[in-house]
Amino acid sequence: MKIRAVEFIKSAVKPAQYPEYDFPEIAFAGRSNVGKSSLINTLINRKDMVKTSSRPGCTQLINFFLVNGDVPREEVHQGALSLVDLPGYGYAKVSKKIRAQWQPMVETYVGTRNNLLGLILLMDIRRDPGKEELDMVRWLESNQMPCLLVLTKADKLSKTKQLNHLDAVCKTFDRDRNGIVLFSAKTRQGRQTIWDEIRNLIDWYQEED
Repeated sequence: MKIRAVEFIKSAVKPAQYPEYDFPEIAFAGRSNVGKSSLINTLINRKDMVKTSSRPGCTQLINFFLVNGDVPREEVHQGALSLVDLPGYGYAKVSKKIRAQWQPMVETYVGTRNNLLGLILLMDIRRDPGKEELDMVRWLESNQMPCLLVLTKADKLSKTKQLNHLDAVCKTFDRDRNGIVLFSAKTRQGRQTIWDEIRNLIDWYQEED
């Protein structure tokens, strides 16, 4: 996808604060420190559009970014796209109160955002999926929300270990290798595959619309 322009739109915690545009939207979720900001910045070819908090897990906001907002919507592959950075979860040092806010905030967003096409769930390739990831995928599937699984920081492992862990995660989520993407912000591995999956959802959205 050709990135002409990217702008931060706003932060929100509840539906009344969401942007009112209806551009196709993709959300990103994952544990704190999973590399979510790095992945989004890599996708949009920006170094620091999405900031990394100095206190992981403490930024409990839904952040909206607009890509190619000045491009006509009928230009399917070059048109505007909304990217949404969901707050990170699972950070041990965050208070129980803050951790408890994450699930209802995300469930409300996913359940009420009509232009949301799908969610990209990030997991660190060096750790096994936890209960949070399993519950998230089951919940998304029960709500018929497409979910792409991405294993980040792939460059931290050898090629052999990457594939071994990929196979283990495929078994955990009952998916084949094509259903999970290996990604590295350092090498840009997987970037094009993620964009291809996003394009597929946009095509479907345009056809339905």
